[in-house]
Amino acid sequence: MEKLRQSGETPTKVPSHEITYCRLRDMILFGHLAPGQAVTIQGLADTLEAGMTPVREAIRRLTAEGALALQGNRRVMVPVLSRSQIDELAFARLTIEPKIAQMAAPQITPADVAKLSRIDDEIDEAIAAGDVGAYLRGNFRFHFALYDRADAPILTALTHTLWLRFGPSLRVVCGRFGTLNLPDRHEEALAAMRAGNAEALARAVEDDIVQGVDQIRLSLDTTGI
Repeated sequence: MEKLRQSGETPTKVPSHEITYCRLRDMILFGHLAPGQAVTIQGLADTLEAGMTPVREAIRRLTAEGALALQGNRRVMVPVLSRSQIDELAFARLTIEPKIAQMAAPQITPADVAKLSRIDDEIDEAIAAGDVGAYLRGNFRFHFALYDRADAPILTALTHTLWLRFGPSLRVVCGRFGTLNLPDRHEEALAAMRAGNAEALARAVEDDIVQGVDQIRLSLDTTGI
């Protein structure tokens, strides 16, 4: 399933409906569909270059995951989060993700650290360039490359669903405030990995999540998402 988690990569030897699901999921995850933006099922089929049946199946799955909401008239949209929903997502992420990072710490190898360092360099470049899309993709890759080392498929799957709900709102924040204040506590995380310090790694992940949640709350307070 690792291939299905990497943005921009097409899984091999999987059914067409799974490829369609992955592509639509990435459109949501990385903010190509903004919260509150209604789109037609036919429009999605055209964008994804897919048939109506796999698109409907992808919509069904993503609706069940809370990433899409049916609007009638053959339209769907990414839900707009309320403050209480942001608080719920923050609680869930802060409960699960630091624990996954802590579980991953003993399994991390020097090769893993090198890989994550390269991803973080790409994130830094995206932030400096103001490239929101590259930042979001890199941030996703960094976190899930780390979480995959925990060998905790249930917790990782739950986290993936939380990111699907959270990601579009972070993309809105990026568009309004730019990339310079985006969550990036990855240097602390990498230092903890090199030291083999599981507790410090969990704290770095927690701080990274808090920074992102605070940005979304600020956006909601000032302009509304």
